[in-house]
Amino acid sequence: MTITTTHYLVLAAIVFCIGLAGVSIRKNALVMFMSIELMLNAANLTFVAYSQALDDIAGQVVVFFILVVAAGEVAVGLALMVAIFRRKNKTSPDEISNMAEIVRIDDSEVTNVS
Repeated sequence: MTITTTHYLVLAAIVFCIGLAGVSIRKNALVMFMSIELMLNAANLTFVAYSQALDDIAGQVVVFFILVVAAGEVAVGLALMVAIFRRKNKTSPDEISNMAEIVRIDDSEVTNVS
């Protein structure tokens, strides 16, 4: 049995649906980030599958850029989660309702840098 492009696309659809279910159902922000990563990897799999099927390297170049953006997204997302957890002691998106409360800086914390 040979593995065709259809097999890769079906696998990518399954992985994407698992990621979509994780974003829709879970209430933990870290699990939601992991689910978004699953969805991005499913898209990457489709790009690589079509790149191989069409014998074109452009799909693999797009995958490289998507991976760079995903790494940046993880770094910024985790930094935000740590900052929110330090301020509120919770990471549930339902419990964190107002970003203005999180970003607000008291006058006593501001220092003059000049």
